[in-house]
Amino acid sequence: MIRIEPVSNPKQLKAFIDFPHSLYAGEPNYVPELFIAQRDLLTPGKHPFHENADVQPFLAYEDDTLVGRIAAIFNRNHNQFNQASDGFFGFFDVIDSQSVADALLQQAAGWLKEKGATTFIGPVNPSTNEACGLLIEGFDDPPVAMMTYNKPYYARLLEHAGLDKKVDLLAWWIDRESRNDRSVRLLNSLEERLKRHGITIRPVRVKDFATEVAALRKVYNEAWDKNLGFVPMTENEFNYLAKDLKMLLDPKLCLLAEHEGKVVGFALAIPDINEILIKVRRGRLLPFGIVKLLTGMKKIKSIRVLALGVVDGYRKLGIEACFYAYIIKRGLERGMEGAEASWILEHNDLMNRGIESVNGKVYKKYRIYEKAI
Repeated sequence: MIRIEPVSNPKQLKAFIDFPHSLYAGEPNYVPELFIAQRDLLTPGKHPFHENADVQPFLAYEDDTLVGRIAAIFNRNHNQFNQASDGFFGFFDVIDSQSVADALLQQAAGWLKEKGATTFIGPVNPSTNEACGLLIEGFDDPPVAMMTYNKPYYARLLEHAGLDKKVDLLAWWIDRESRNDRSVRLLNSLEERLKRHGITIRPVRVKDFATEVAALRKVYNEAWDKNLGFVPMTENEFNYLAKDLKMLLDPKLCLLAEHEGKVVGFALAIPDINEILIKVRRGRLLPFGIVKLLTGMKKIKSIRVLALGVVDGYRKLGIEACFYAYIIKRGLERGMEGAEASWILEHNDLMNRGIESVNGKVYKKYRIYEKAI
C-alpha cells in the first residue's frame, strides 16, 4: 500500500533531503546536494524564494519504506509576471514504480489545483532560476555545478503519467583540445569595434560587490525576460544567490559589458564544484566534507558557463563573442580541460549558434514537462 505524507517537521524534511542518497547508492555519476543548502532552500524564512511562493514537499511510503519524494510549488511571482495559473513540481525522486510515481504526481497536482493552478510543469527545483529539467540524454558523466541528475527511467514514469514535453534545455561541452580559438585571436579587434560604439568589457569589481550585483540583477531580469518560463528574480533572491556564488568567484570569469557607465550585458562562469561534492558523503560538510572542499578547489578541471546575456539593443554587436573569448582565455590560463555552457533553450538560435561557433557540442539534454490539471 502506498502512503503519501506531507512534510511538516524537521525529521521529515531530513528524510526528504536524504532520500536520493539511498536511491542513488553505488551510482558513480550521482552528486549529493549539500544538506545545509537544501534544508535552507526548502525552509520558509531561510530562503527568499518562499516570500513569493508556496512550497509543499511530500514523501511516499510503501509498506513503511520510503520510496519517493516530490515538492509542489506555487510560484506567485511567476504567475503574475506571465499572466498564468501554473503550478510546478520539483525535487522529484522515486523508485522505478509507476504506481508510486503516479501517487506522488497526483498528490502534488491536487495540492496545486486547490491553489488555483490549471497547468502542472516540472521538474524545477524550485524554479527556472535554480536547478531544473529532467536529464533525458547524457547519463555518462556527472552533472556540473547547479545542474540536475536523475535515473534514466524517470522520463518513462513522467510520460506514462500523462506529462508531455514543454521544452528541452541543452548543455554544451567546449573541450580544451577541440575548441575554436577564432574569437580569442580576434579579441583585440572585437574590443576595438565595441569601443567605437562606446562599449567596454571588464571583470567584476569584488570590492564593490553590492553595487555590481544590483546592476547584474537589472541586466538578468531584462536580458532573460523572453525566455520560456522566466520569472524575474527579486532583490532578495538575487542577493542570496550572489552571496553563495561569491565564494566560488574568479573575477576574471565574471565579465560585464558597459555602455557609457551602464551595464548592458554580463557573463558568469564558475569552477565546477561538483568535482569535489561528488566525494562528499551524503552532502555533509562536517566533519570531513569541509576539508575536501577547501583542498579540492585548486584541483578543479572544468568550469560551467552559468549565465551569458545582453539586453535588447546591444545584441549582435560582438559583446557575446568577447565574453566567449575572455572565458576561453581565462579557462586556458587556469589549466581547465573544458567548459559546460548550460542551460540553453533548444530554440535560442542566437546563443546556440554562438556556442557552436567555438566548436561546442551538445552532450546533455534536459526536458521540462507539462500537463493540464
